[in-house]
Amino acid sequence: MKMRTKLVSILSIAVFAAPLTSYSAQGNAENGKKIYDKRCVWCHGEGGAGDGPAAERVNPAPRDFTSGMYKIKTTPFDEVSPKDEDIFRMISDGMPDSSMPPWKDMLSEPERWDLVAYVKKFAGLENPKKELDFSKQIKTSAESIERGKKLFLDRCTECHGEAGKGVAIKKLKDDLGFRTWPRNFTKPWAFRASNDPKDIFARMSVGIPGTQMPSFADPASKKKLTDEERWDVANYVSSLADSTKEVKAENTVVKASRIEGELPSDPSDPKWKEAEPSSFFLVPQIIGQERFFTPSNNSITSRAYYNDKDISILIEWDDRTASVPGDPKAAEIAEGEVSPDAVAVQFPVTIPLEMEKPYFGHGDAAWPVNIWYWNTGQDGVAQVTKLLNATGFAKKDERDPAKAGLATKGVYDKGTWRVVMKRPLVTAEKDKDIQFVEGRFTPIAFAAWDGTNGEKGSKHTMTTWYWILLKPKAGMSVYFIPLLVAGLVVGAELLWLASARKKKSS
Repeated sequence: MKMRTKLVSILSIAVFAAPLTSYSAQGNAENGKKIYDKRCVWCHGEGGAGDGPAAERVNPAPRDFTSGMYKIKTTPFDEVSPKDEDIFRMISDGMPDSSMPPWKDMLSEPERWDLVAYVKKFAGLENPKKELDFSKQIKTSAESIERGKKLFLDRCTECHGEAGKGVAIKKLKDDLGFRTWPRNFTKPWAFRASNDPKDIFARMSVGIPGTQMPSFADPASKKKLTDEERWDVANYVSSLADSTKEVKAENTVVKASRIEGELPSDPSDPKWKEAEPSSFFLVPQIIGQERFFTPSNNSITSRAYYNDKDISILIEWDDRTASVPGDPKAAEIAEGEVSPDAVAVQFPVTIPLEMEKPYFGHGDAAWPVNIWYWNTGQDGVAQVTKLLNATGFAKKDERDPAKAGLATKGVYDKGTWRVVMKRPLVTAEKDKDIQFVEGRFTPIAFAAWDGTNGEKGSKHTMTTWYWILLKPKAGMSVYFIPLLVAGLVVGAELLWLASARKKKSS
């Protein structure tokens, strides 16, 4: 019986594993070309050189298949060819934080293997003779993470920064001349593969071919690490994930909590750690001129408090560079002229009574918007606060922020900007300013500028409309009303039972 069970298990594994081997070995390159010409040519080009018609609009640049250089692979650093499974994985899952989408929902498994067979032909790739050895994996533990942290601080901070956010201290470019940014380890959902220690171990062992990311398994490298050391670093890097920055589709509301006393106005105030975070994706501004296609920042997080007089909103976003015009270090890293880093929050002047909201691109004539704006200033000390009203991209009126009571303050620390914007709930100019109301869902949108990435004016990242809610403070009614309703329901049931018994007895 045991022998039979074991045989069934072996056969089951063989059945499930067979398609992987079969398709990878027998992918139909001719059919793969048909799929490629329909789906892939627009970015990767007819000849596979990464020069399709959309190539100049995407960041990072599409892969040049003719070079045979595959960045995400599980073959050793001295093995040029990736495994077929590596290419299949990238086609199936796509590459997060890039324009390469996952194709597993649009193409069948055989079709994806056909693509593997075809794209390999661009560089004449042969099957690899070696693959990575994952057999010595060290399980994640507090001890392993601590060992990995020490190694990380010694080997990796030059590019990835002390906090692992990819803070840039030098301008990095790949072998083809394209700008590259070190990975931000606190955002694992943006990894090209994943933040599973096994994937991180692979990147450390192989490096990322064509970039400055070296192999830490290369005996010729001064930074070489043993297998065990690489597993420790992988466990540490995996532990850096910050769940507060994760964008969740169901979370569309910035929830402002009501507190007594003074609201925090400093970004470093420890009170902010107690506020509930809400994170949203930033996308390039491609609606109005001048359009923007190559962002460096991809998400933003907000928290908020209010009391009986004011509202205070904290905005946080990771930025690998603190952009200050005139700073020689910023100039070394920048793409062209350095502009100030900046952030803005947008509200409708009038809270909609129904679901209709102003056009999220600076409103329109029927629905004007309020814009609160902050930037680093020209010297990083005299920060700038602006208050604007807009009825369209080209129709903005600047007003005195002090008159409306708007104050801002920003702090940059280890790759993250934190900016607080504070204003009274109600202002004197009710026809020009948003008037906050407790318990009302109010539309809110964000925009951000990375000054060393050529972002200024209309060239920036932004969100669509979300909501901010000033949560009412729980009073006795929160407990009394449900009890009252429950009592009425129970009373009604008792009356119904009494009536039913009376009818039955008569």
